[in-house]
Amino acid sequence: MSKQEKKDQTQELIKETTKNLFFVQGRFGATTQEIADEAGVNRTLINYYFRSRDNLIQIVFDEAQRVEKEKSDIIQESDLPFKEKITHFIENSLQTSLQYPYLETYIVSQINNGCFHRKDIDEKHKEQILKDIQVEMDKGNIEKMEPIQFIFNMISLLVFPSAVRPLFMENMMIDDKEFDRLISDRKDIILNILFKN
Repeated sequence: MSKQEKKDQTQELIKETTKNLFFVQGRFGATTQEIADEAGVNRTLINYYFRSRDNLIQIVFDEAQRVEKEKSDIIQESDLPFKEKITHFIENSLQTSLQYPYLETYIVSQINNGCFHRKDIDEKHKEQILKDIQVEMDKGNIEKMEPIQFIFNMISLLVFPSAVRPLFMENMMIDDKEFDRLISDRKDIILNILFKN
């Protein structure tokens, strides 16, 4: 293995470890030492490869935003019928929730801390999705409400269970495997709540 390959592997290991600590375990306050210990590397390597913990966190934050943008693109870029687009968005969101249960919570916490956030949707796409929702309401496929309320409902149904995962697991006395099974079963439940038919 070349020196560059080893460097690339170590950088990737540190990034993946940080993502695991933040997005899978929900340990947003993990220190540089904790990240290094979890990755099995010397703490100085984090500063060597990423200059600082803050730079590493910014890289991880940017990757988290990229994942969220990819989910939004499902709705914005697709020519599928509305319900199919929403179905794909829900499936993708639930898969992401299973892989990274604390991703959305992390992004919101970073925005609350003043981190820069790129919009996942532009004005043109926002207007189009709201118009599409209104059309579906006019057809009788969705309960009548302000179109933005449909988006609130969909995002709440998708994100809230993962956001309260530890609290829910403790109060309902269920383990990770059972919680993941419940998340996996949510697609049809969410679609049945959002759509009349």
